[in-house]
Amino acid sequence: MSIRKRLPPEESRMAALEAARALLVEAGPQAVTLKAVAGRIGRTHANLLHHFGSASGLQKALAKYLAETICATIRDAVIASRSGIGKPRDVVDLTFDAFDREGAGALASWMLLSGNEDALDPIVETIHDLVVDLEEYSSDSQRSTTLALTLMALGDALMGGPLAKGLELPRTAARDRAEQMLIEGIAAQQPTQAQ
Repeated sequence: MSIRKRLPPEESRMAALEAARALLVEAGPQAVTLKAVAGRIGRTHANLLHHFGSASGLQKALAKYLAETICATIRDAVIASRSGIGKPRDVVDLTFDAFDREGAGALASWMLLSGNEDALDPIVETIHDLVVDLEEYSSDSQRSTTLALTLMALGDALMGGPLAKGLELPRTAARDRAEQMLIEGIAAQQPTQAQ
């Protein structure tokens, strides 16, 4: 008979979210079930129901967790880019990777297809909070750039490979265009120098 170590509620919740994230990346959003996550962390289905309420609650919590961790990284890259330490491509790659390799695009699609649209609210709220947090760097132009970059990354995650191939473009074409968009946006924000 095995004895499970009792974890504090926040540790148990974080372990479940990390397991859900791993399942998302490994096998896609359909693999992120209460049963699979519970099995991965050695907990019961009832334990996860206590933390998340339902599979939909788990998806919503996972979306929020992904958005928060990814946006924190993107925030640091934006600040580095603005201060001349980083490059706009770093911001582009982090955003595109979040939706592709980190599974946010697949999760968003899955939630929409399963009728769980409100689970996208944490993603939208976290991106909004990121823009507000970077207010000194933000303008209406940069908000629209954020929108375009996010939508480009989402679209690329969902069908970028086949579409780039069909258009006979390199696989990086959308990232390259997004980088150019950021560079142009930064240049437009720079005060014109008197000659």
